[in-house]
Amino acid sequence: MFHHIELWVPDLNRAITSWGWLLERLGCVPYQSWPRGSSWRYGDTYLVVEQSPALHGDHHDRMRPGLNHLAFHAPSRPALDALVTEAPAHGWTLLFPDRHPYAGGAEHYAAYLENEDGFEVELVAGGDGHSGVSAS
Repeated sequence: MFHHIELWVPDLNRAITSWGWLLERLGCVPYQSWPRGSSWRYGDTYLVVEQSPALHGDHHDRMRPGLNHLAFHAPSRPALDALVTEAPAHGWTLLFPDRHPYAGGAEHYAAYLENEDGFEVELVAGGDGHSGVSAS
């Protein structure tokens, strides 16, 4: 299991708006905060967003080598649907809207969201054989 995941972001306030909202809606709690970063904890695992002074570039490109997306469990289909409805107010855009909520296949009820900085998350509603938080 992961100990933590650290994402370097180009704009900390924007990251707190998008990631903080999503992580708290998924059951994470605020964990740490410092001038250049924040984190949220779920059990023994936590996710960090940091605006590092060593950062190169101003946008995450999920199509380049490295992290493509993070996948999280949504508590239920109605909870996933509510997250999709609320997401735009927090900086997230629905990807593949023409195939939503089955963009991952007929048996995979999920939402794919991208934030203003190019990070993608997959929110998976239960009952499709996926378990745990994944990163790919």
